[in-house]
Amino acid sequence: MADNLQRRRIVVNGIVQGVGFRPFVYNLARRYGLVGTVSNTSAGVEIEIEGIDLDRFENSLKNDLPPQAVLSSFATEVIPLRNYTEFSIGLSRGVGRVSTQIAPDLAVCPDCLRELFDPDDRRYLYPFINCTNCGPRYSIVTGIPYDREKTAMRRFEMCDDCRAEYEDPADRRFHAQPNGCPECGPRISLCGSDGREIAGAEQVVARAAGLLRDGGILAVKGLGGFHLACDARNEETVRLLRHRKNREEKPLAVMAADLEMARRLCRLDRDEEGALLSPAAPIVVAAARGDNGIAPSVAPFTDKLGVMVSYTPLHHLLLREFGGPLVMTSGNLSEEPICIDNREALARLAGIADYFLVHDRDIYMRGDDSVVMKMAGRIRPLRRSRGYVPRPIPVNGDGPRVLAVGGELKNTVCLLKENQAFPSQHLGDIKNLEAFGFFKEGIHHLQEIFEVEPELVVHDLHPDYLSTRWAGEQGILPVLAVQHHHAHLASCLAENRHDGPAIGIILDGSGYGQDGTVWGGEILVGDFSGFTRYGCLEPMPLPGGDAAVKAPWRTAVAYLDMAFEGNLPELPFMADHDLGPIREMVRKNINSPLTSSCGRLFDAVAAMSGGRQTIAYEGQAAIELMEAAGRGGKEPAYRWDIISIDDILYPGLRALIRQVAEDVASGISQAIISRRFHRTLIEMLVGAAERVREQTGLDTVVLSGGSFNNYLLLEGLIGHLEGKGYNVLVHRQLPAGDGCLSLGQAVIGRSWLLNNHR
Repeated sequence: MADNLQRRRIVVNGIVQGVGFRPFVYNLARRYGLVGTVSNTSAGVEIEIEGIDLDRFENSLKNDLPPQAVLSSFATEVIPLRNYTEFSIGLSRGVGRVSTQIAPDLAVCPDCLRELFDPDDRRYLYPFINCTNCGPRYSIVTGIPYDREKTAMRRFEMCDDCRAEYEDPADRRFHAQPNGCPECGPRISLCGSDGREIAGAEQVVARAAGLLRDGGILAVKGLGGFHLACDARNEETVRLLRHRKNREEKPLAVMAADLEMARRLCRLDRDEEGALLSPAAPIVVAAARGDNGIAPSVAPFTDKLGVMVSYTPLHHLLLREFGGPLVMTSGNLSEEPICIDNREALARLAGIADYFLVHDRDIYMRGDDSVVMKMAGRIRPLRRSRGYVPRPIPVNGDGPRVLAVGGELKNTVCLLKENQAFPSQHLGDIKNLEAFGFFKEGIHHLQEIFEVEPELVVHDLHPDYLSTRWAGEQGILPVLAVQHHHAHLASCLAENRHDGPAIGIILDGSGYGQDGTVWGGEILVGDFSGFTRYGCLEPMPLPGGDAAVKAPWRTAVAYLDMAFEGNLPELPFMADHDLGPIREMVRKNINSPLTSSCGRLFDAVAAMSGGRQTIAYEGQAAIELMEAAGRGGKEPAYRWDIISIDDILYPGLRALIRQVAEDVASGISQAIISRRFHRTLIEMLVGAAERVREQTGLDTVVLSGGSFNNYLLLEGLIGHLEGKGYNVLVHRQLPAGDGCLSLGQAVIGRSWLLNNHR
């Protein structure tokens, strides 16, 4: 038997700290009668294991993980025997460079939820109950190894009972860093907009629920920041919240107490319910029920509703006490970052919230709720943030460390380290100083916790983005500018572990083109090292630039003027607008940049067919045009053509616009026009891909860009392309919109460094 004794050192990496991995290893070793030690290090979790038949231990280590653990690497070596007498859990050690990961913030688990409502449990109704399987992680951590002194819990000294749990490897709260109880942990309080406390800890939840029932607006401190909450069934209060928050029409999210309540609000399938109940607990955009009792102003002009289920103990307590759904929207003014600090919230939200439900556990890194939607048969992210970040995206290969700083709208930044990319949480639209400050916070936090010193900073080609300016002004590292749509292409390739080359159908609102025009409907061929523009939607004028983005009727007039060569037909939408100045701008080329934007094409068709003339939020006209189509109807496509000029393919828009105008003039409904338009665009783009395949021999197609948040377009293109034998790559872990840009920039930057630029 002694001949079979062996000692191995095993180093595992991934999400293995703060998720109960060490007690899992401890109990596994005891099950198999093995001795040794396990410790957290900055490089991961290091195990020294000694005994007979260690293969069984390794197999279980890989295959029977704790619920929230994720292995990204597993290295083992045989080392000399040490004759351990027991298995123990060692102290954390900072060894070498950081290569382990931190878990995202996790929704309260079923075990903690049972204890929360158990009158016999010592944490009965305690708003901060958690264990190794749930609770705050990324939002409260400052470094690795993930230990209490590197979290916002360091100032809360555990009582004897909590300390006993924390030190017992057999306990569910062994080394659960946010561990606490009513005796020693964080506390909640309720105060007015002047900051004065109006209820003690025992009365807080009941009093807060009563204020909500009376029509009050409540600022609630959550995991990654503050929410603004109100009764989702009270139309007057919802309107007041919109007015105070300066959020005119963009849909507001709703929180349900549990899955049963969510089912009464939306028609949910199994995948959508699974997303709601997952540890990430995102907002799920789903089909709203017509009789759900939700106030019309919560989600006007749409048949969808963004719903989430309570994911913190405090949410569970508040929703159960309130007894109905609550609006839970980000605690900020429009275009500003979400508030995370109590004083900051009182200063910035005092004009919005009537009352503040706060606590004394600090939030170190803000994070909005993630948003997902089921499209093309699976749940896909529209906004990747709380619950998913900082979970890495695995990429092919290794190489230099790169920092990418994204674009302007829906900004994220990304650190590329070894074979893993770490996109940040959603940082928002980087258009003002507050948002720019959050952008810099995000960069600092990622570099701090993962101890990464990048060799290159990559930014968007647009010279006026604040992210571009930051890259140029940081003055330490070399910089690289990357074209917007090339980054989209590279991001989808990287996410799908495909090195390319591939055909890219990249559709969005805008991106700065290499020729100085506004791109947005692109047919590219490329990989991480470069791209060629094989085609684009026929460029059309955009009168007034950003003014046309906010007023789709302007775009419609310009497109019609081009399509009919100045002989405009009389369409109903024109009666409300002064067309002369717009036509003059187009004819004289005054502040009318050319654009191939798919988003602007949607705007034009929407406005022409009786839809949005002006918008209150990005993409509103296109979203409502999509929803007008529904999922029924078999109307034929419009006639379409593709022309080639100087080796560039142009799917023609003029004939399409003329036919849409003819239908509008004939009184055809917007629903039919929308269905015909979608079908035409899909057929045109597939036709363009066929032309490119003939020239290149490529049969892999990437679909990326914000226009692919349109489920009709995404599903239609996937079906048509796969029907013609293409391998279609789409986003699964990152948003198709600009939230994916930073990953694409990062892998392009690494390729640039590897190609003799170091």
